[in-house]
Parts: sequence; C-alpha cells; structure tokens
Amino acid sequence: MTSSDQPSSSHGLKMALEYGPLILFFVVNSFYGIYTGTAVLVAATVLSLSISWVKTRTIPKILAFGCAAVVFFGALTLIFQDETFIKIKPTVVSLIIAAGLILGMMIGRNPLKAILGDQMQMHLPDAAWRRLTWLWVVMFVTIALANEIAWRVLSTDGWVTFKVFGLTGISLVFGVAIAVFLSRHQSSSE
Repeated sequence: MTSSDQPSSSHGLKMALEYGPLILFFVVNSFYGIYTGTAVLVAATVLSLSISWVKTRTIPKILAFGCAAVVFFGALTLIFQDETFIKIKPTVVSLIIAAGLILGMMIGRNPLKAILGDQMQMHLPDAAWRRLTWLWVVMFVTIALANEIAWRVLSTDGWVTFKVFGLTGISLVFGVAIAVFLSRHQSSSE
C-alpha cells in the first residue's frame, strides 16, 4: 500500500464506522423489527467506537457522546419494550448539542472551536467560529424538528427509513452549507 492509498482507506473506514451501524439498524429492522434492530444498533455502535479506538487510539468527543446516547436510549427501548425511546433519541441529542453550543457562546466560549479546532486544516477568526457555530445550531434544531414530526406521523418502519436516510440527508445538506462557508472564508483570508 502506498502512502497515497492511506487517506482513502482511512476515509472509507471512517465512513463504515460512522454509517455501518445505521445501515445495519435499517436492514435488521426491515426483517426482524424495531427491537432487534435497536439491539443491533447498540451493539454495532459500541463495536464501531471500539474499532475506532483500536485504529486511532482516540475517540472524538462527539462520537463518544453519540455512542452513549445510543446505548442509553437503546437500553430504555429494550428494557421497557417501548420504541418511543429510540425514536426520540435524535431529538433529545440534537437539542442537547444545540443548547450546549448556545450556552457555550453565552458564557463567552465556543465549544465547537474546542471540539473541531484541532481537526480543521485552516485557522478561523473568532467571528467566523461564531457564525459557523450558529450554522451548526440551526442544523441540530432542524434535525430535532424533522425527527419530532417524522416519529409522530410515520409508521415505525417509515421512521427508521427517515432516520437513516432523511436525517442523513439533512446532515449532508448542512454539510454542503458548512463546506461553502469554509471555502468562502478560506478564499477571503488568502
């Protein structure tokens, strides 16, 4: 393997670890139902985080938080045999993240910069970090609202499909907006 192969295989592994549990959740739910799907989601998420640790010796804070949320809400779903818990997880997690970002900015800190600052290849001034943080807040509130509507109006199978593909789609749309923001900032700072 050449050094040029490394980033693409690393990126492929990252994508598999990030989206693999969701795809398994979708497939298993389709054949065996929400409770078996939830059990597989919990196990696959913990396994994914473990593999990430073994490969990189680091666990990103946001992934650790997401894993803890999946385990918590998944366990509640399985213990009480109530699918509402797994259905509200995206809403609760998204609102907690949005509130944490807002609270951090209110006290004069920028949690997004603290979490992502070291991972980004470019330096952003504080004003740009604030605008970027607000974009993330809007994204998480949008995800929460979309999830609230979806789990209340769709069948369980419909919600699982929406969770896997709809919420991922919303994240991708905001990902493009974030990329455009960063590219504009990069070209204006050069």
